[in-house]
Amino acid sequence: MSDAFERLCESLERATPLDRLAARGTVRIGLRHAGLDAQSVTPSQLRVVIDKVLPTELASRGVEWNDDLADRLATSQDGVEERDVDSPEAVFERLGSLGA
Repeated sequence: MSDAFERLCESLERATPLDRLAARGTVRIGLRHAGLDAQSVTPSQLRVVIDKVLPTELASRGVEWNDDLADRLATSQDGVEERDVDSPEAVFERLGSLGA
């Protein structure tokens, strides 16, 4: 899992009544809705998920969304290294060069 994913899950677990499994599952479902993967998600991508997807996901689990919770979750991404995300073309180009 990406460091960004791990940090968000830990923060969500500390800031809400969700246990570890529920916090991780909630974040994974949110990522899936956004078309992202826990293995490669970046801090900037997670900030969008926090703003746009998690409020609905948490509400469906009985967790009240508020500005304090949003700030705490967004702050969990501070200091996590932003990685470059490869385009599909770059991935296929790398894969093509393996056989050569």
